[in-house]
Amino acid sequence: MTTPTKVHCFFEQSGTFKNEFRKLGIPAEDYDIQNNFGETDHVIDIFAEIERGYDGKPSVFDEIGVGGDLIMAFFPCIMFCGISQMNMTLECYKKNHGTVVGAGDYILRRSRERQRFLELLMKFCFVCIDRGLRMVFENPYSMNTYLKNGFIKPPDVVDTDRTMRGDFFQKATGYWFFNCEPERGVSVEKTPKEKVRHILMHTYQYKRTGRDKAVVRRAKTGICDEERSMISSDYARNFIADFILGRPLGGRPQQQDLFAEVQA
Repeated sequence: MTTPTKVHCFFEQSGTFKNEFRKLGIPAEDYDIQNNFGETDHVIDIFAEIERGYDGKPSVFDEIGVGGDLIMAFFPCIMFCGISQMNMTLECYKKNHGTVVGAGDYILRRSRERQRFLELLMKFCFVCIDRGLRMVFENPYSMNTYLKNGFIKPPDVVDTDRTMRGDFFQKATGYWFFNCEPERGVSVEKTPKEKVRHILMHTYQYKRTGRDKAVVRRAKTGICDEERSMISSDYARNFIADFILGRPLGGRPQQQDLFAEVQA
Protein backbone atom coordinates (compact mmCIF):
# COMPACT_ATOMS: atom_id res chain seq x y z
CA MET A 1 0.00 0.00 0.00
CA THR A 2 1.33 3.44 -0.85
CA THR A 3 1.85 5.71 2.15
CA PRO A 4 -1.43 7.54 2.88
CA THR A 5 -1.62 11.24 2.11
CA LYS A 6 -3.89 11.63 5.14
CA VAL A 7 -5.56 9.21 7.55
CA HIS A 8 -9.12 9.63 8.85
CA CYS A 9 -9.59 7.59 12.05
CA PHE A 10 -13.24 6.75 12.78
CA PHE A 11 -14.87 5.76 16.11
CA GLU A 12 -13.57 5.33 19.66
CA GLN A 13 -9.96 4.41 20.41
CA SER A 14 -8.89 5.60 16.96
CA GLY A 15 -6.93 8.42 18.61
CA THR A 16 -4.11 6.00 19.45
CA PHE A 17 -3.64 5.27 15.76
CA LYS A 18 -3.98 8.96 14.92
CA ASN A 19 -1.08 9.83 17.21
CA GLU A 20 1.14 7.09 15.80
CA PHE A 21 0.46 8.15 12.21
CA ARG A 22 1.38 11.71 13.18
CA LYS A 23 4.65 10.56 14.75
CA LEU A 24 5.52 9.08 11.36
CA GLY A 25 4.82 12.41 9.66
CA ILE A 26 1.52 11.26 8.16
CA PRO A 27 -1.32 13.77 8.73
CA ALA A 28 -4.18 12.16 10.68
CA GLU A 29 -7.42 13.23 12.35
CA ASP A 30 -9.98 11.30 14.39
CA TYR A 31 -13.78 11.41 14.34
CA ASP A 32 -16.23 10.19 16.99
CA ILE A 33 -19.45 11.18 18.73
CA GLN A 34 -17.57 10.88 22.06
CA ASN A 35 -14.68 12.98 23.32
CA ASN A 36 -13.88 11.22 26.58
CA PHE A 37 -10.16 11.95 26.34
CA GLY A 38 -10.55 15.55 25.19
CA GLU A 39 -8.52 14.89 22.03
CA THR A 40 -11.13 14.13 19.36
CA ASP A 41 -10.58 16.37 16.33
CA HIS A 42 -14.12 16.07 14.93
CA VAL A 43 -17.00 15.33 17.34
CA ILE A 44 -19.64 14.04 14.94
CA ASP A 45 -22.22 11.24 14.70
CA ILE A 46 -20.52 8.87 12.27
CA PHE A 47 -23.62 6.67 12.03
CA ALA A 48 -25.58 9.68 10.76
CA GLU A 49 -22.75 10.50 8.34
CA ILE A 50 -22.87 6.93 6.98
CA GLU A 51 -26.62 7.22 6.37
CA ARG A 52 -26.16 10.56 4.60
CA GLY A 53 -23.29 9.26 2.51
CA TYR A 54 -25.25 6.16 1.49
CA ASP A 55 -28.25 8.33 0.51
CA GLY A 56 -26.04 10.57 -1.63
CA LYS A 57 -26.35 13.57 0.69
CA PRO A 58 -23.46 15.82 1.84
CA SER A 59 -21.37 13.94 4.42
CA VAL A 60 -17.91 13.57 5.91
CA PHE A 61 -17.05 11.22 3.04
CA ASP A 62 -17.02 14.20 0.67
CA GLU A 63 -13.91 15.48 2.46
CA ILE A 64 -11.88 12.28 2.01
CA GLY A 65 -9.50 12.07 -0.93
CA VAL A 66 -9.75 9.20 -3.42
CA GLY A 67 -6.58 7.15 -3.87
CA GLY A 68 -4.34 8.96 -1.40
CA ASP A 69 -6.33 9.17 1.84
CA LEU A 70 -7.08 6.22 4.13
CA ILE A 71 -9.96 5.61 6.54
CA MET A 72 -8.98 3.58 9.63
CA ALA A 73 -12.19 2.59 11.42
CA PHE A 74 -12.86 0.84 14.73
CA PHE A 75 -16.50 0.04 14.14
CA PRO A 76 -18.36 -0.55 17.46
CA CYS A 77 -18.27 -4.27 18.27
CA ILE A 78 -20.96 -4.30 20.95
CA MET A 79 -23.35 -6.32 18.76
CA PHE A 80 -20.81 -8.45 16.88
CA CYS A 81 -18.29 -9.77 19.42
CA GLY A 82 -18.27 -13.32 20.77
CA ILE A 83 -19.61 -12.32 24.18
CA SER A 84 -22.54 -10.58 22.53
CA GLN A 85 -23.26 -13.77 20.56
CA MET A 86 -23.34 -15.76 23.79
CA ASN A 87 -25.67 -13.19 25.36
CA MET A 88 -28.27 -13.79 22.65
CA THR A 89 -29.08 -17.19 24.17
CA LEU A 90 -32.25 -17.76 26.19
CA GLU A 91 -30.42 -19.08 29.24
CA CYS A 92 -28.60 -15.75 29.70
CA TYR A 93 -31.83 -13.83 30.26
CA LYS A 94 -34.45 -16.31 31.48
CA LYS A 95 -33.46 -15.93 35.16
CA ASN A 96 -33.35 -12.13 34.99
CA HIS A 97 -36.67 -11.69 33.21
CA GLY A 98 -38.67 -14.41 34.98
CA THR A 99 -40.50 -15.77 31.95
CA VAL A 100 -39.53 -17.08 28.54
CA VAL A 101 -41.60 -14.33 26.91
CA GLY A 102 -39.86 -11.65 28.97
CA ALA A 103 -36.45 -13.00 28.03
CA GLY A 104 -37.61 -13.38 24.44
CA ASP A 105 -38.68 -9.74 24.24
CA TYR A 106 -35.23 -8.65 25.37
CA ILE A 107 -33.44 -10.94 22.91
CA LEU A 108 -35.64 -9.76 20.05
CA ARG A 109 -34.84 -6.13 20.86
CA ARG A 110 -31.14 -6.96 20.80
CA SER A 111 -31.60 -8.81 17.53
CA ARG A 112 -33.21 -5.77 15.90
CA GLU A 113 -30.46 -3.51 17.22
CA ARG A 114 -27.79 -5.89 15.97
CA GLN A 115 -29.42 -5.87 12.53
CA ARG A 116 -29.29 -2.05 12.56
CA PHE A 117 -25.56 -2.11 13.40
CA LEU A 118 -24.93 -4.68 10.67
CA GLU A 119 -26.74 -2.60 8.06
CA LEU A 120 -24.80 0.51 9.09
CA LEU A 121 -21.51 -1.38 8.79
CA MET A 122 -22.44 -2.69 5.34
CA LYS A 123 -23.56 0.78 4.21
CA PHE A 124 -20.23 2.13 5.44
CA CYS A 125 -18.42 -0.46 3.31
CA PHE A 126 -20.64 0.19 0.28
CA VAL A 127 -20.06 3.95 0.44
CA CYS A 128 -16.28 3.46 0.54
CA ILE A 129 -16.31 0.86 -2.25
CA ASP A 130 -18.55 2.98 -4.48
CA ARG A 131 -16.44 6.11 -4.02
CA GLY A 132 -13.11 4.34 -4.33
CA LEU A 133 -12.05 5.33 -0.80
CA ARG A 134 -9.33 3.25 0.81
CA MET A 135 -10.67 1.91 4.10
CA VAL A 136 -9.69 -0.56 6.82
CA PHE A 137 -12.08 -1.49 9.62
CA GLU A 138 -11.44 -3.56 12.74
CA ASN A 139 -13.59 -5.93 14.78
CA PRO A 140 -13.05 -8.87 17.17
CA TYR A 141 -12.63 -12.24 15.49
CA SER A 142 -12.38 -14.71 18.36
CA MET A 143 -14.97 -17.29 19.39
CA ASN A 144 -18.18 -17.37 17.36
CA THR A 145 -18.37 -13.73 16.34
CA TYR A 146 -21.34 -12.54 14.30
CA LEU A 147 -19.26 -11.29 11.37
CA LYS A 148 -17.94 -14.80 10.74
CA ASN A 149 -21.25 -15.70 9.09
CA GLY A 150 -23.08 -13.80 6.39
CA PHE A 151 -20.92 -10.68 6.08
CA ILE A 152 -20.02 -9.30 2.65
CA LYS A 153 -16.50 -10.80 2.79
CA PRO A 154 -14.08 -12.40 5.27
CA PRO A 155 -11.35 -10.30 6.90
CA ASP A 156 -8.14 -9.78 4.95
CA VAL A 157 -6.02 -10.07 8.10
CA VAL A 158 -6.65 -11.87 11.39
CA ASP A 159 -4.17 -10.94 14.11
CA THR A 160 -4.51 -13.99 16.35
CA ASP A 161 -2.39 -12.74 19.27
CA ARG A 162 -2.10 -8.98 19.60
CA THR A 163 0.42 -9.22 22.44
CA MET A 164 2.99 -10.32 19.82
CA ARG A 165 2.82 -6.75 18.50
CA GLY A 166 2.92 -5.13 21.93
CA ASP A 167 -0.78 -4.88 22.86
CA PHE A 168 -2.41 -5.44 26.26
CA PHE A 169 -4.71 -8.27 25.12
CA GLN A 170 -4.31 -11.53 23.26
CA LYS A 171 -7.77 -11.35 21.67
CA ALA A 172 -7.90 -12.27 17.99
CA THR A 173 -8.87 -9.31 15.81
CA GLY A 174 -9.99 -9.13 12.18
CA TYR A 175 -9.22 -6.33 9.74
CA TRP A 176 -11.18 -5.81 6.53
CA PHE A 177 -9.47 -3.88 3.72
CA PHE A 178 -11.41 -2.12 0.96
CA ASN A 179 -9.95 -0.56 -2.20
CA CYS A 180 -6.49 -1.53 -0.92
CA GLU A 181 -4.49 -4.60 0.07
CA PRO A 182 -2.67 -5.22 3.36
CA GLU A 183 1.09 -5.41 3.46
CA ARG A 184 2.58 -8.50 5.13
CA GLY A 185 5.18 -7.39 7.64
CA VAL A 186 5.80 -9.06 11.00
CA SER A 187 6.87 -7.08 14.07
CA VAL A 188 8.35 -8.96 16.98
CA GLU A 189 7.72 -6.95 20.13
CA LYS A 190 5.93 -9.21 22.57
CA THR A 191 4.26 -7.56 25.55
CA PRO A 192 5.97 -8.45 28.85
CA LYS A 193 3.96 -11.00 30.84
CA GLU A 194 3.34 -8.63 33.72
CA LYS A 195 1.66 -6.18 31.34
CA VAL A 196 -0.61 -8.64 29.57
CA ARG A 197 -4.19 -8.28 30.77
CA HIS A 198 -6.15 -11.33 29.69
CA ILE A 199 -9.80 -10.53 29.06
CA LEU A 200 -11.32 -12.97 31.55
CA MET A 201 -9.03 -11.81 34.35
CA HIS A 202 -9.73 -8.20 33.49
CA THR A 203 -13.49 -8.63 33.15
CA TYR A 204 -14.28 -10.50 36.33
CA GLN A 205 -13.29 -10.23 39.97
CA TYR A 206 -13.76 -12.92 42.57
CA LYS A 207 -14.80 -12.59 46.20
CA ARG A 208 -15.74 -14.96 49.02
CA THR A 209 -19.14 -14.45 50.60
CA GLY A 210 -21.61 -16.23 52.87
CA ARG A 211 -21.27 -18.93 55.46
CA ASP A 212 -19.86 -21.49 53.02
CA LYS A 213 -17.26 -19.04 51.63
CA ALA A 214 -18.49 -19.68 48.10
CA VAL A 215 -16.62 -17.98 45.26
CA VAL A 216 -18.86 -15.51 43.45
CA ARG A 217 -18.06 -14.13 40.02
CA ARG A 218 -19.18 -10.56 39.37
CA ALA A 219 -18.76 -8.64 36.13
CA LYS A 220 -16.63 -5.49 36.42
CA THR A 221 -17.05 -4.30 32.86
CA GLY A 222 -19.64 -4.36 30.11
CA ILE A 223 -19.77 -6.28 26.84
CA CYS A 224 -17.85 -3.57 25.02
CA ASP A 225 -16.23 -1.64 27.85
CA GLU A 226 -14.08 1.34 26.87
CA GLU A 227 -11.05 0.19 28.87
CA ARG A 228 -11.21 -3.31 27.41
CA SER A 229 -11.18 -1.86 23.90
CA MET A 230 -8.06 0.22 24.54
CA ILE A 231 -5.20 -0.26 22.10
CA SER A 232 -1.58 0.29 23.11
CA SER A 233 0.55 2.78 21.19
CA ASP A 234 3.10 0.00 20.59
CA TYR A 235 0.48 -2.11 18.88
CA ALA A 236 -0.78 0.78 16.75
CA ARG A 237 2.77 1.57 15.62
CA ASN A 238 3.52 -2.05 14.76
CA PHE A 239 0.22 -2.52 12.95
CA ILE A 240 0.95 0.52 10.79
CA ALA A 241 4.45 -0.81 10.07
CA ASP A 242 3.28 -4.31 9.18
CA PHE A 243 -0.01 -3.86 7.34
CA ILE A 244 -0.14 -0.25 6.11
CA LEU A 245 3.50 0.60 5.28
CA GLY A 246 4.88 -2.92 4.95
CA ARG A 247 8.27 -2.11 6.42
CA PRO A 248 9.94 -2.06 9.86
CA LEU A 249 10.22 1.30 11.54
CA GLY A 250 13.70 2.61 12.24
CA GLY A 251 15.17 2.63 15.73
CA ARG A 252 13.25 -0.41 16.96
CA PRO A 253 15.68 -3.37 17.25
CA GLN A 254 12.82 -5.70 18.24
CA GLN A 255 11.25 -5.35 14.81
CA GLN A 256 12.53 -7.70 12.13
CA ASP A 257 12.18 -7.29 8.39
CA LEU A 258 10.10 -10.41 7.94
CA PHE A 259 7.18 -10.90 5.60
CA ALA A 260 4.68 -13.71 5.86
CA GLU A 261 1.03 -14.44 5.52
CA VAL A 262 -1.02 -13.78 8.65
CA GLN A 263 -2.99 -16.83 9.70
CA ALA A 264 -6.69 -16.28 8.96
